[in-house]
Parts: sequence; C-alpha cells; structure tokens
Amino acid sequence: MTKLQPVLLSGGSGTRLWPLSREAYPKQFLPLIGTDTMLQATWQRVQALAEAAPIVVAGEEHRFLVAEQLRQIGAPTPAIVLEPMGRNTAPAIAAAAMQAMVDGEDPLLLVLPSDHVVRDAAAFRAAVQAALPAADAGKLVTFGIVPSAPETGFGYIQSDAGAGVRKVLRFVEKPDAATAQTYLDAGGYAWNSGMFLLRASRYLEELTRFRPDIVTAVRKAFDAAARDGDFIRLEKTAFANCPSDSIDYAVMENTDAACVLPVDIGWNDVGSWSALWDVSAQDDNGNAHHGDVISIDSRNSYAYARRLVALVGVEDLVVVETDDAVLVARKDKVQQVKDVVTQLKAQQRTQAALHREVHRPWGSYDSIDMADGFQVKRIKVKPGARLSLQSHTRRAEHWVVVRGTARVTRDNDVFELFANQSAYIPIGAKHRLENPGKDMLELIEVQSGDYLGEDDIVRYEDVYGRS
Repeated sequence: MTKLQPVLLSGGSGTRLWPLSREAYPKQFLPLIGTDTMLQATWQRVQALAEAAPIVVAGEEHRFLVAEQLRQIGAPTPAIVLEPMGRNTAPAIAAAAMQAMVDGEDPLLLVLPSDHVVRDAAAFRAAVQAALPAADAGKLVTFGIVPSAPETGFGYIQSDAGAGVRKVLRFVEKPDAATAQTYLDAGGYAWNSGMFLLRASRYLEELTRFRPDIVTAVRKAFDAAARDGDFIRLEKTAFANCPSDSIDYAVMENTDAACVLPVDIGWNDVGSWSALWDVSAQDDNGNAHHGDVISIDSRNSYAYARRLVALVGVEDLVVVETDDAVLVARKDKVQQVKDVVTQLKAQQRTQAALHREVHRPWGSYDSIDMADGFQVKRIKVKPGARLSLQSHTRRAEHWVVVRGTARVTRDNDVFELFANQSAYIPIGAKHRLENPGKDMLELIEVQSGDYLGEDDIVRYEDVYGRS
C-alpha cells in the first residue's frame, strides 16, 4: 500500500465565530472543544495512521502559530506551505501535492480541514483504512457524513447504492429545508465533509485535465517558492494570478473517478456558535458553558467567558465575552455574526482582525491600557526568543521586568535586567529585547509619544524575516 501523507488545511478568515475567532487568529488555533486546539486535535486524530510528517497549508501570517501549536503536542516537524493570499482548496491541495512529490514519492494524501470536530476518532481512522484500497487504485475518495437532520448549511453528495466506497452520482449545492428533507427520505445522500483521500499524482492529473490554468499558476508559484527552514513560501505574483476555486468545483464534480465513503464519525464543521453549542457538553437545561459562567433559570444557551458572566432567565442565547468585545445573539441568528465583522472592517476597527492580546513569533503582547499620548502593554517573550533590532520615530518606551531575565540592546549598550528592574528607550534609539533564560520573560512596556501605531517600526535585523 502506498504511503499515507496527512495534509492539514489551515486557512480561514475567522468571521463565523467572532469575537473569539478573528482574522489573525481563526478557529483552528482555538481550544473550542477540550484543551487542545482544533489544529492539534486534527493531527492527533490522524497521527496513528500517518507514515510521514504532516504537510500544512496555511496563510503567511499564521506560520508561527502552526509551527508552535504542533510543536507543543510533539508532532513531527511539518512542511508548512505558505499561501501569500487565499485561493480556495483546489490550489491549496495542488501545492500540497507538489510538496508531497518533491522527493520523487507519490503518496496518498489524506486532506483534512484543521477546524472540524470529529468526536469518534476511532471510527474516523477505520473509515480511512476502508478507503485506502480505492484511493490506491486511483479513485478520488471523499468522506460523506451520514445525515442526521435535513441540514441546509451543508452541500450534499448523492451516491450509488451499496456498502463501502461507492461512485458519486452528483454533488448538490446547499438545499432549502424541504429539499433537504427529500434527500433524507430518499436515502443515498450524505453531507459533504470536505475531507479527501487521493493519490498526489492522480489529483494533479485530474486538476490538469479540468483546470490546467490552476496547475500552471501553482506550479510557477511552487517552483519559485522561497524555502526557509520548514516554511515553503509560494511566490506571491504567480500565486496571485492563480484562479480561486474549490476542489469540488474544479475536480470532484467533473471527474469520473470521484467516490464517496459515507461515515458516521460525530463530525461537525463548527461553522457557527449554534453548531459549537450542539457539540459541547450541556447541563440538564441544555446550557453549554466555557469559563466562569453562572446560569439561573436559563435554557438552551451557550456562554463563553473570560470574566464572570451570569445568565438569568434567558433562552436560546449565545453570549461570548472576550477582553475587548462582547457578542449577544439569538441562537437562530448567529449566521449574521459575519455581518458584524463586515461592518468592523468597513469602519477599519482592529477587532475584526486582532485580539487585544496579539501573538507574534517571539511571544505576545497585550494592550492593557491606552489614552492620548500613552499605551501600556504586557509583553511575553518565549525562552531563547528575540525581537527585531528596531527603532521608533514617534514614541519612547519604558520597560519594567516582572518575571524572568531580559537582555536589552540600546544603541551601543547591551545589558541584562531582572525582576523589578527597568530601562528607558528614547525616541530613535536602536533597540532589541531578548530572553536569554529558560523561563518566559514577562514585562510591562509603557509607550509615550504623539503616535503609538504598530507601523511606527523601522527594522534593521529580524530573525523572522519581517521587513
């Protein structure tokens, strides 16, 4: 049997689960069910079957989140293919296939979105094993979810009768409720999960057959990619010229090699807050809680809290509280959350893309207070990490170490600071912050000046390749 190569798709715009999920921190990086993030859970679900380290396809801005989260759970070092912009799943899987074949191999690709819930991992692995012979023989296998309700939020796949892997008859767009009910009554239909098992070369053959323009553009971007350690940065201009299309439209709806294996694995794409409520543990009144929540005389509601949230006499509500935003929505209206994000973007508000705590490759910063002329941040620097050598033209900074050891570069001086010690960085001074220790460095930064935006940075050296 051909080697099995997991491919984890880690794109996403972070709109449907706002305010917890955001553009810079979409849902696959969040621990929505249990303590592991959805990306981590996806790898752990498949690692027993994997015969190679994962290939992850992600956006450039998420590269260090992917690497760090997989490192935290001891996953083998992945090859991380970075898209300069999103172009949907057909180009993303093509780039992964090219990476899988770069050393002359031709593995079976198990393509998995990294932001889905699968509650029965054993049944999932059994389904993959059952689909291997068909994929090894050149079929393009997708996993269809046995429908439990006339769901209108998913596409459907109609297949031949029979058991096991079967031929796809047609793909159906998201139906209305009445049509979805006819599918359930008729049988032979499954929800389209977006999970695939296919040989790398067979996918590229079929994509070339139906969409040669996509293959040509991705090949140019891949061949000209910059390789930086485990990162494969697709060339921006060539990839920007690639048409945007899904694997369903580009290949699966056209090829005569499309097959489907219907499965019952406790799958959910967690596409809304109501879907997350549905897959979360609930109390006797149907309430699902995450964090510090008190519920009195309330039913069928979902609450996510960073601070104390109390629900009194409510029903069918979603309440999500983060450091800088609160969402209150009726459970049957949560699909409109994306309209909130659209409005935030139109108003150029940072809450559309960023949390108050912003993650960087070296650690994170949390803007805990600000007003005219000043801003206060809590900064965390990972052991062994360093910020860029930089300067600011319109702000000064004062650093106070709370925990750990800081190595500070200030113009020509290099010195160390310990807990309760501080340093002043004047406007225009070239400076750098490093953590030479084995523990997390935490400090308070007070910025002062007439402009405090993140774009007031001149970088001279940066180990993370930023300009």
